[in-house]
Amino acid sequence: MAYDYKKEFKEFYLPPTKPEFVHIPKMQFVAVRGKGNPNEEDGEYKNALALLYAVSYTIKMSKMGEHKIDSYFDFVVPPLEGFWWQEKDGEIVPGFDYKDKSSFNWISVIRLPDFVSQKDFEWAKETASKKKNLDCSRAELLALEEGDCIQIMHKGSYDDEPETIKLMDDFAKENGWLLDFSETRLHHEIYLSDPRKSAPEKLRTVIRHPVKKA
Repeated sequence: MAYDYKKEFKEFYLPPTKPEFVHIPKMQFVAVRGKGNPNEEDGEYKNALALLYAVSYTIKMSKMGEHKIDSYFDFVVPPLEGFWWQEKDGEIVPGFDYKDKSSFNWISVIRLPDFVSQKDFEWAKETASKKKNLDCSRAELLALEEGDCIQIMHKGSYDDEPETIKLMDDFAKENGWLLDFSETRLHHEIYLSDPRKSAPEKLRTVIRHPVKKA
């Protein structure tokens, strides 16, 4: 059986529909950075997703080729995730203006197993570029330790997230936490549904915010 991160770490991928505190350890990802409306057809965001999946599946399927990765084990490619923010005068602003998606900044990521080294990652980028006829040079190996966070399962349209985020904000205040956004601690979403196949009201998205003690 392939190792499935969603099943092994349910506390990270399947939170309840009420806010909860969670501590997130260090993880590594294949990441692509960009800016703009994620809903644009053939836009920068959609192109970034193609790179993420190309590199991720190249690493997963390395077991079938000549490149052998130390300590490799078969795994289910984890769900797509994203870190999001908007800026004003070069500074990250709290909250989101969902009417101005063109100003969204994002880092789109897919989690990678810890056995993936920088050398293996560079091999995967080069291999994926050749096989998929893609320029994967924008992809990077990104390590993050989110630490203390509040998270929740949001059910419904992405545009309805503000109502869920208010629940998170209220929970933080009631429990002595302050939001702790910065250049390295961002609004985080994990996508458990495919919007191409699911109705908006049935979408499931993990929302995670960094916090610190008041």
